Amino acid sequence: MTRAVSTWSLHRTLGSYIAEDATPPGSNGLRPTGPVLGTSLLELPGQLAAHGYDTVQICHFHLPHRDSGYLSELRAALDEAGILLDALLVDAGDLTHPTDADAHQAWIDAWIDDAEALGARRARIIAGQQPPSPDRLQDSGRRLARLAAGHPGVRIVTENWMALLPDADSVKAVLGSAGDQVGLLADLGNWTGPGKYKQLAAIAASAETCHAKCHHTADGDLETEDYRRSVQVLLDAGFDGPFALVYDGPTDDEWASLDAEHAIVSALTGGSAADTAL
Repeated sequence: MTRAVSTWSLHRTLGSYIAEDATPPGSNGLRPTGPVLGTSLLELPGQLAAHGYDTVQICHFHLPHRDSGYLSELRAALDEAGILLDALLVDAGDLTHPTDADAHQAWIDAWIDDAEALGARRARIIAGQQPPSPDRLQDSGRRLARLAAGHPGVRIVTENWMALLPDADSVKAVLGSAGDQVGLLADLGNWTGPGKYKQLAAIAASAETCHAKCHHTADGDLETEDYRRSVQVLLDAGFDGPFALVYDGPTDDEWASLDAEHAIVSALTGGSAADTAL
């Protein structure tokens, strides 16, 4: 049985590090921090293996360097620890920026180069950060398709996230415009409200990878019922991709909190095909 996690779940373990070039030039967004104060990204693969993981998704801003030597070193560390890089998560950039969409697309394109150098199976790209309109949805899909065409060795996926994709219809519009070259990462925690499960069910059949994100109560406990129901939506649709655990709750013991999430998802999958991605 394999087990997947996003490095966002271990942000505190990594010293809450954010790289200098985490945001496109001229844009506001992620605020860089100083040197790594916690576990370095090169050390993380060994720790992942020690905690029973064999698959990871890496947030782009956790990369302290992007030169070929460092990328080769990180790829070797992942290989040595037996950790599969399921995706590089490009957590910035706006393909629907009103004036700088071309510049943002070029910036994202360079990060996909890094994903290739790292041997990533996928690169997750934000579809857009502007409110949806028919033109924006179509343009986002076309830009995603162009990024995919330029990188045949890496599967491009987008996510039900940010302002452009607030519901299933908007996700379907972007994917329809992009065509088969672009896939979907379904995040279980990005949508909220009473219609959440219906919305997730409407995109579940398109999902090929997942952020298994669990919300928390005001007391810091896991929202277990919502989590179970959200995971089950994907399972009911036949999902057999990786459930990459996402933890961003109040408790600093990230490893123990991830264990609690894993126990819930593992109980639901019960040794099914989807469980092989845990």
